[in-house]
Amino acid sequence: MVKEIPLIWLQTSACTGCTISLLNSASPTIKNVLIDQVVPGVHINLRFHTTVMAGAGKPVIEVMENTAKEKKGGYVLVVEGAIPTADGGIYGTIGERGDKPVKMQERAETLARDALAILAVGTCASFGGIPAAAPNPTGCQPLSRILEAKGINKPLINIPGCP
Repeated sequence: MVKEIPLIWLQTSACTGCTISLLNSASPTIKNVLIDQVVPGVHINLRFHTTVMAGAGKPVIEVMENTAKEKKGGYVLVVEGAIPTADGGIYGTIGERGDKPVKMQERAETLARDALAILAVGTCASFGGIPAAAPNPTGCQPLSRILEAKGINKPLINIPGCP
């Protein structure tokens, strides 16, 4: 029997270049990553990624939230991009809750708390990158700083670089 590990991919303040690099990879191909076993007996199930999902809006936000709820402690969180924090983080949102936008920072923190492991993909998520460069009006920060500030102590792998 193959064990399935759900994966939630959040895109925050970024250019989506890391996603494009992943989609353009030659070995392994994105097909290999999404369909084949990554190691014998283990398969990744990409549950949420706004760039590659066919759906949009509330139904896909529900997929993300339900995955986090149903697979608590058993999913991998990938964050691409720096996290905006200025003015309460209002400069970046992912979906709504009760007709109010949910800030990227809140999504990242909530999902990180219950993740099995967390990947910060790209220079922006790993170190802040261009979104965090001066003058940084949106207060962008790397994922590690956000997690540290909230006392979220989970395995975090920084995968720096840009396409």
